[in-house]
Formats: sequence, C-alpha cells, structure tokens
Amino acid sequence: MKISRALLTGLVLLLPAASAGAEDFPARQIRLIVPFPPGGPNDIIARVIGQRMSEITKQPVIIDNRGGQGGVLGTEALAKATPDGYTIAISSAGALAISPTMERVAYDPLKDLQAVTLVAKVPEMLVVATDVPAKNMAELVALAKAQPGKLNFASSGPGSLPHLAGELLKLTAKIDIVHVPYRGAAPAMNDLLGQQVQMVFLDLPILLPQIRSGGLRAIAIGASERAPTAMEVPTTTELGMPELQAENWYGMVAPAGTPAPIVERLNQIATEAMRDPAVKEKLAIQGATLVGDSPAHFHAFIESEIARWAKVIKDAGVVTEK
Repeated sequence: MKISRALLTGLVLLLPAASAGAEDFPARQIRLIVPFPPGGPNDIIARVIGQRMSEITKQPVIIDNRGGQGGVLGTEALAKATPDGYTIAISSAGALAISPTMERVAYDPLKDLQAVTLVAKVPEMLVVATDVPAKNMAELVALAKAQPGKLNFASSGPGSLPHLAGELLKLTAKIDIVHVPYRGAAPAMNDLLGQQVQMVFLDLPILLPQIRSGGLRAIAIGASERAPTAMEVPTTTELGMPELQAENWYGMVAPAGTPAPIVERLNQIATEAMRDPAVKEKLAIQGATLVGDSPAHFHAFIESEIARWAKVIKDAGVVTEK
C-alpha cells in the first residue's frame, strides 16, 4: 500500500506540471515549415494562419520555406525536428498522401508525423483550351471517346495531384487521354494557353484569372460542392461522377512524439485562427475552404487519402519509383 500511495502521490504531483506546460505553451517563437517556395497556395495559407496564430499566442510564428520534391523535402525536415511543438508544418496532400506511395521518402506520414488539424481544402478545376470543341463534361467525354489517344492532359509533374486527377478522370469516364507532365503548374498553363495540350486539372485559384479573361474554358470542379469563387462551374458530383473527387488539401503536422497536451494546444490555437472572419475572408479569395478538426480525425483522414490515391495509382498503372 505504501508503494501504491507513493506512486499515486507522484502522479498527482506530475499532473499539474504537465497541464501547466501545455497552458504556458508557447513560451517562445514557433517555426512553421512550408514545404514549398514562397507565393504558392501552401505558402499563402500558412502565412495567413501563422500570422493569426502569432496574434493569439503573442509569440512570433516564423515561416520557413523548404521547397523541393513536391513538398517532400520540407515535410522530411519536419519529421526530423525536435518534437516539442516549436517546429510544425503545414504540408499538402501530395507530400502527406501521394508521394509516400509514388516514391521513396524518408518518412512515414502516419508514424513519423503527428497530425494536428486539417487546415484547408482547395478544389482542383478541370479546364480545356479554347480550341477544344467541348463546352461541358459530356461533350468532352464524347470527344475523347471519338478520338482515343488523341487528346492530351497536362500536369505539374509525374505523381502530382493534377496528374492523378487526370488518371482518375480516365478511369471514371473510361476514356483514353495521354498524360503530358511538366515541371510545375506554370509551364503546364503556358502550353495549355498556347493550345499545345488540351486540358488540365489545377488548383482553382491558379485557373480563375484565365477563366475570367476567357483564356480557358471551365468544365468542372472536382468536389461535391460548388466553389464560392466559381459558382457557375458545376461539380463532378453534379455531373454524375461522384468518385471523381480531386481536392488539394493542407494540414498542420508536428513531429511524432510531440506531447499530447502540446498537440491539443496547437490544435486549439490553429482552429481559433481558422474561425477568425478576416482569416476566412483572406483565404476564400484564394479559393480555400477552411476546415479545422481534431488530431485523431485528421490522422484518419490522411490514412484514408493514402489508401484512396494508392488505389488510383494501382488501377491506372502509374509507374512509381518505389
């Protein structure tokens, strides 16, 4: 009994200390890794959220851009960081759910990273060049079936979300279109505008200016709900292709082993930032829908996305580097 009481006393004494540590967090600046160069959707979302988190905590949130390998290098740096909550990242669907299947990466997103919260979703939009004689999805599918192997779809690179979205379109519509990979979204867009390729899936905000100017024609949003910034464009669900879901998403992660109270505190800070009307407004302009969920729910979401895209990769016969 004496031993049991001693242990109980020790636990009781430790509980306030652990609680206090979480309540006092953060006591210094937080480094927020963005695994992409400045200026892109991932970077913009992280900067807006990070700024509000800094205001909430009264501590600096420093953006650390670690671009390379489609988000893999920055996410790898996060996995190797000290698990104390002072180094976190907002990473992407590509780095967390697609690259681990497509290529050899030095981290397991489910074992080496700690999910904090799903931050935002940005739907992929399917667009065609203006010389393509198809005004809607039905006409595009009919055109592709009439000319198997003749139409091309661009992507921002092999294994990227736009690539897999195109492969999912092929599987869903049972059409034969040819993948043309580029080194990034910008060159893919240039050749689409130059009518060298016929179609592409890309993040909605990237495409909106060209849609508005008439340089490209919108066909569908790869989501279940219409985008507030492009309400005139139907969703794939509306068009009878509910399985053709292609949304980029961005989530906050920490290194595995980060104490649970600190993870919960980070989750509270991030979700509070996402509830701010000014934050919502700034990111709505970018075509982003803020989410905010629990660490457990986000972990399960990552797991489901890994399985979903792995099936697309297998069914489409996409060649991987693993």
